[in-house]
Amino acid sequence: MSIRARRIGRPHRWSAALILAALGVATTGAAAPAADHAANVDQVTIGYSAWPGWLPLAVAQKQGIFEKDGLDVHLKYFADYVSSLDAMSAGKLDANSQTLNDTMAAVAGGSEQAIIVVNDNSAGNDAIICDEAITSVADMKGKTVAAEKGLVDHFLLLQGLAKAGLTQDDIDFRGVLTADAAASFADGQFDCVGVPAPFTQEALKRPGSHEIFNSRDFPGVVPDDIVASRTMVTQEPNVAQKIVNAWYDTLDYIQANPKKSARIMAGVAKMSTKDYNELARDTKIFSIDDALQAFQPGDTVTSLQYTAGLINPFIVHSGLAKKAASLDTLFAPQFTQAYAAAHRSRATATRAPAA
Repeated sequence: MSIRARRIGRPHRWSAALILAALGVATTGAAAPAADHAANVDQVTIGYSAWPGWLPLAVAQKQGIFEKDGLDVHLKYFADYVSSLDAMSAGKLDANSQTLNDTMAAVAGGSEQAIIVVNDNSAGNDAIICDEAITSVADMKGKTVAAEKGLVDHFLLLQGLAKAGLTQDDIDFRGVLTADAAASFADGQFDCVGVPAPFTQEALKRPGSHEIFNSRDFPGVVPDDIVASRTMVTQEPNVAQKIVNAWYDTLDYIQANPKKSARIMAGVAKMSTKDYNELARDTKIFSIDDALQAFQPGDTVTSLQYTAGLINPFIVHSGLAKKAASLDTLFAPQFTQAYAAAHRSRATATRAPAA
């Protein structure tokens, strides 16, 4: 996913006040009690990269939330996101933070993975940027447009073209690595470029350049997830449940401690809290209700299953996979559903009048 697919981190734009707003849609109320999580401590290795939808994992580690939920986690940070994909496919990780596109490409290639958490949607951090002469998608016809082939910004580009009645055949598409695409566009080598933040900042250095559309215009097209091995899901479901529990417990912690949490996440991203908050704004962190809805079948990109149906032909056509990914075991919503059920049961019990 460009910054995710060749990225050192996919920072976003949030302001300090907005991190609470962005995460405030997360679960509310008490976190799952330790008694709900197995007394035994399970050891797992989880990979992640510097994308705001995944950086809460650093908060979970720093604040002891994994331990509280019965996990001994080796949290492995990847400055190069692609290396995390390779490690997950090679069985060197028990779970990893990935885009839906990249997960499907891995599954199509034979890696047995399942999505156990829906973290977020990109909500503005992936953008199609053009020079000043191009003011609409229609103006892109016949123009050179660069993006990293097969990754989410390429996929986003196709959604924008389709909405305007165009296809990739109507433009002069150039498959270029994300960092190179942004720099080359800034130097005037292409008419348009599709890149994620922070490479959008590099691209926008070109005088007169501006966004034609971004992922905010296509909510649900760029979802991010935590995937686990199918072995964990089928043979050690209690471990997968603990990971999901820890994720939502962490969102509760962040909601209650936004400034402290922002400092932790900014530190991992190697930037000031101010810069991190500004960059992080354009990510929609999913509440438990958002996640439950995303796991449901649907006829729009708010449904992971529907979006997966759009991605399958894309990854084959773009050469990322020789065949479509099987969707039969790709989604594992049962852990999110179990957390939600327990959470709501506790909330009801808390509100119930004393006998």
